[in-house]
Amino acid sequence: MLSWDDEIAPTAPVGQATVGTSGLRPTPQTNFDLPEPRLQTQAIDLNVALNPALLTKPSVVTPELAAKRVNAADKRIINGQTDVNQLVPFKYKWAWDKYLAGCANHWMPQEINMQRDIELWKNPNGLSEDERRLVKRNLGFFVTADSLAANNIVLGTYRHITAPECRQYLLRQAFEEAIHTHAYQYIVESLGLDEAEIFNAYNEVESIRDKDQFLIPFIDVLTDPAFKTGTTEADQTLLRSLIVFACLMEGLFFYVGFTQILALGRQNKMMGAAEQYQYILRDESMHCNFGIDLINTIKMENPHLWTAAFRDEIKSLFLRAVELEYRYAEDTMPRGVLGLNAPMFKGYLRFIANRRAQQIGLDTLFPQEENPFPWMSEMIDLKKERNFFETRVIEYQTGGALNWE
Repeated sequence: MLSWDDEIAPTAPVGQATVGTSGLRPTPQTNFDLPEPRLQTQAIDLNVALNPALLTKPSVVTPELAAKRVNAADKRIINGQTDVNQLVPFKYKWAWDKYLAGCANHWMPQEINMQRDIELWKNPNGLSEDERRLVKRNLGFFVTADSLAANNIVLGTYRHITAPECRQYLLRQAFEEAIHTHAYQYIVESLGLDEAEIFNAYNEVESIRDKDQFLIPFIDVLTDPAFKTGTTEADQTLLRSLIVFACLMEGLFFYVGFTQILALGRQNKMMGAAEQYQYILRDESMHCNFGIDLINTIKMENPHLWTAAFRDEIKSLFLRAVELEYRYAEDTMPRGVLGLNAPMFKGYLRFIANRRAQQIGLDTLFPQEENPFPWMSEMIDLKKERNFFETRVIEYQTGGALNWE
């Protein structure tokens, strides 16, 4: 699990909007001049499907069929030629280990009691107006952010990754993104918030919209059916998008919100929401770590992609992301609240950006930045720390693997 005190060992050698599968983007034109279906071909295929005996099957394993067995050394993260349906033999054991860890950390939002949050929210004196603004702005960003992440995985990234172990983790990650969206919806519903207002915040609130507009081009390029890897330019396009989502979306854009809601929990406010955010933070930390491992492995297998010009472009994206997230901090906290204020987050975001840059082999972007929220490191490194909410064990497991000691 990621800890801010970990040693960094980077591997050596980016018309009018409507909501679509990947969020805000120009409305596509529908083409109704579709060709007539080839009914005869479909009928032939159906006959074969219903009568497998129609296929010619060898009675013995021929050398040609045996040659199709996968050799682990031949696997590649991208542009691989091995059969993606054959999970083993493993080459990327780290991806399989993360998949198993994700399965062991399964949780569902309904398991968390929201009664105290509901009572506090309904109490006119329970929260200040600044605290209520902070909660609603948080939910306004997160209710759609994880849907964007899921769309990026399912409709884009997954089909361009040719390592089955990595695809297995991506499937788990997509499910976890669905759980996170469910969790935010559960909080919105529990508190009785205006669902239309909260879910449409990424259209209506400028600081949220700007972050999503930054991300959407990196989704759209991968979800374009015409996009294919195999050239230096296309492979760099994929690598750029992976960096944006692992390092900047999941590794940076989420951290103002996480810090704010967990700060509420530390003051015994919105405890149910804070507990869910803590579990989401743990999941997202693993997503970020997986993405960084994926990026570094692609770099190792394709060193020609990591050019000086490409690195400069990635640095520019990092700087833009820090700027956008700081604007979001200013919008969510126009005044000081919970012992926090927006200027404190400037140093924090720069500190995190330095970590992410170093983890993928870039130089430090902001020298001598320190972490102003050391308690957040404890929230991220959950392996041995007991939950400060004391409502549930941290290393929760499924079924018989659960250990309450």
